[in-house]
Amino acid sequence: MSPDRLRECLALLRWSQRGLADALDMDEARVRKWARGVGTVPADVAAWLERRADAMASDPPPQAPDGRRRAEAA
Repeated sequence: MSPDRLRECLALLRWSQRGLADALDMDEARVRKWARGVGTVPADVAAWLERRADAMASDPPPQAPDGRRRAEAA
């Protein structure tokens, strides 16, 4: 998994790097390194993230009752 794809998956999931580290119960510094391209995202972590990102892309959260997203409402 490239650093760009890692960041894309996190954006799709609306997760921060800290959120991913928490979900994986690991040090945030390791996730930050992956996002910078230092080290490699383990294959099992990459596959898990891809499955979650695919699920979010195919079944995104519902819109607000008025049809607007939060950013549009501001």
